[in-house]
Amino acid sequence: MASLYGTWYLGTGKSSLYSLTQHIHFESLAREYILSTELYSFVVSKENKMILLQYPEHFDLFHSKHVQSNKIFSLRASIVMVILLMLVLIISPVIVILVHHATTTIQIYTNSFVRRTVQLRNEKRKSDKLLYQMLPPAVVRQLKSDKQVLAENFDSVTIYFSDIVGFTNISTLSSPMEIVNMLNGLYTLFDLCIQKYDVYKVETIGDSYMVVSGLPQRNGNKHAGEIATMSIDLLLNIKKFTIPHRPNEILQMRIGVNTGPCVAGVVGTTMPRYCLFGDTINTASRMESTGEAMKIHISNETRLALEELGGFTVEFRGKMDVKGKGLMNTYWLTGKETGLPTIPEEIPENIFIPKFMQMITSDIEDVSDIDKF
Repeated sequence: MASLYGTWYLGTGKSSLYSLTQHIHFESLAREYILSTELYSFVVSKENKMILLQYPEHFDLFHSKHVQSNKIFSLRASIVMVILLMLVLIISPVIVILVHHATTTIQIYTNSFVRRTVQLRNEKRKSDKLLYQMLPPAVVRQLKSDKQVLAENFDSVTIYFSDIVGFTNISTLSSPMEIVNMLNGLYTLFDLCIQKYDVYKVETIGDSYMVVSGLPQRNGNKHAGEIATMSIDLLLNIKKFTIPHRPNEILQMRIGVNTGPCVAGVVGTTMPRYCLFGDTINTASRMESTGEAMKIHISNETRLALEELGGFTVEFRGKMDVKGKGLMNTYWLTGKETGLPTIPEEIPENIFIPKFMQMITSDIEDVSDIDKF
């Protein structure tokens, strides 16, 4: 309290008579209390020394008992620590073994999970690839999303049709397996060739091969040029093709091309197909059927589209009586001025390997890659 009044004086710079009186009063009491405490401590210390001098044996007994109790406590604590240490030494190997077993199990499960994931990814990739070969990617994405694929109108596309000259005679002189093997090799060669162009393979029916440009992705007015260049390329490639079971015979084909509007859409729910509809397709088929061996027969609409692009040479064939169309001016596509496709030096060795055999081979390679992983 004396300090409080003193602090008040130092903080305000002034003090009343009452505050000064209280400060002196409490200061005096504080000094008296301090002196009394010091005197009491001195008296207690003196009395303690006198007791020790008068009763030394009691002090020694008390001290020995205290020391002995401390020793017993320390011994018990040491025993407990030794027991705990032994338990740790016994349990630690068991824990290590259990952890190692758990880690090994997790690693085995992880490796199995990785293998399954890689296999699932490979299977999904192959299934997607197969779907994209059957249907356009945009259509596949819509079907996967459970969306209805609506038919779409295209103002201008170019259709390609081709078939093998004398296929009926070849079929008569060959076994069904030989025909399948021949067509598989031929159309696999064509499939490799058309990958260089902005075209979409619609279907193959028997010896007929159908390709379109300008759908499902529109490409402006380039579709006629893409189909024309592809047709020339296919003619060059077929000259290098040899019938496996009749190597001395020369394989020839007819090609028909037409340009115009059409409608495209997915037909059916079981094994859906991306089909084309319209008079343009019928006319392209007529161009093929009325054509000649190893020539590209085009309609007047295709000729006009090629003239707009430039760089192609055509020859007037004459007026042809086309079924369902009457007389039509038709032309031969004879070549391209620049950017001619090159004749392949040789046919790939695996051209006659069926697709399912190639898939089996790829499966084996995928499994070996997983083992390496």
